[in-house]
Amino acid sequence: MKKQILFDLDGTLTDSGEGIMHCFELSLAKFGLPIPSRDQLRECVGPPLRDSYRRFGVTEDILEDAVLTYRDHYNAVGQFENFPYPSIEAVLDRLQRAGHSLYIATSKPETMAVEILTRYDLAKYFDRICGATVDGSRNTKEAVIQYLLDGLPSREGLVMVGDTIFDVVGAAAHNIPTIAVTWGYGNPHEMEDAGATLVDTMDQLYAEIERR
Repeated sequence: MKKQILFDLDGTLTDSGEGIMHCFELSLAKFGLPIPSRDQLRECVGPPLRDSYRRFGVTEDILEDAVLTYRDHYNAVGQFENFPYPSIEAVLDRLQRAGHSLYIATSKPETMAVEILTRYDLAKYFDRICGATVDGSRNTKEAVIQYLLDGLPSREGLVMVGDTIFDVVGAAAHNIPTIAVTWGYGNPHEMEDAGATLVDTMDQLYAEIERR
């Protein structure tokens, strides 16, 4: 059976953690806010940007300024501290050659996702790249997946591939099962408890997709 596979981006296809955490540090420092530990900042890789700022005490009156500061840093530096995981392109190539349809469903702004995937020559594997809006009107994983599903002719053979609980919960809201990769930034036990199937390697990922 041919699958329709929805891939998360950060922590699933590319290791973007350093750039994201660095931009949070710079933007929080600008507003004189405490800088969380790197372990705490790891939790910012994947969730919507505004939600992460609220978690670290950014109040609504400066929230949009913090987001703009983050994006200024990210556009200048952070997006370049981001690299595809080894062998991920080989997996995408195998899946595409097997006839599966591949999509991106990310909480990162869609324009940024397109730029990153194009830079690393990965955009060619995806039938559609769907992400968040810059204004925050579409920023949760559930909303991004809904946006993607609205453009599909069928909902047969859907599966999500992600690395955080946000991917698992967002997909579950649409009755889509999740394969959770353990090389990203999420808590494996948390994802497994939420119903995801865990995989530890690229070979396991490919095998689990084909098994379904």
